[in-house]
Amino acid sequence: MNKIQTSVKEKPYITTPVAHLKTPPKHAIYEKSCGVVLFRIEKGERYYLLLHYPGGHWDFGKGHVELNENEIETALREMKEETGISKITLLKDFRHKIDYYYRRERKLYHKDVIFFIGKTSEEKVKISHEHQGSTWLPYEEAMKELTFDNAQKLLKKAENFLRKEDK
Repeated sequence: MNKIQTSVKEKPYITTPVAHLKTPPKHAIYEKSCGVVLFRIEKGERYYLLLHYPGGHWDFGKGHVELNENEIETALREMKEETGISKITLLKDFRHKIDYYYRRERKLYHKDVIFFIGKTSEEKVKISHEHQGSTWLPYEEAMKELTFDNAQKLLKKAENFLRKEDK
């Protein structure tokens, strides 16, 4: 398992989602991030880690791909930076892409985010300056807490994948 240990940090920023766009306008700035739907098992039940972002929303950990990094390296580095959790095992055969648009400082961005599923035994979370809180929740509660539809769809897909793996 790849384990990346770096400590590059970025300043948090507030974004405004732009839901009505279906195709990227030519002037949209492209970004790519990677993250992990992280879970741990407690008393036979899966608990998912959600992070509370400064904009007020709850989501999974993710961050920008850096030069010479692959998607897995980015996802693991970001989880360590944002949560302090480094003992993560990524599950094979799960890779999910979300794409969306948002505005920041009057500029339009088109963002792709690649997510993997990760399992950890670590419970303690040490959030970075990029977040204002975190919580471990079972599936149903996590679905209610997640702010955006695309994150809920991702969690549903991850949970279905894990249920198949359990059989």
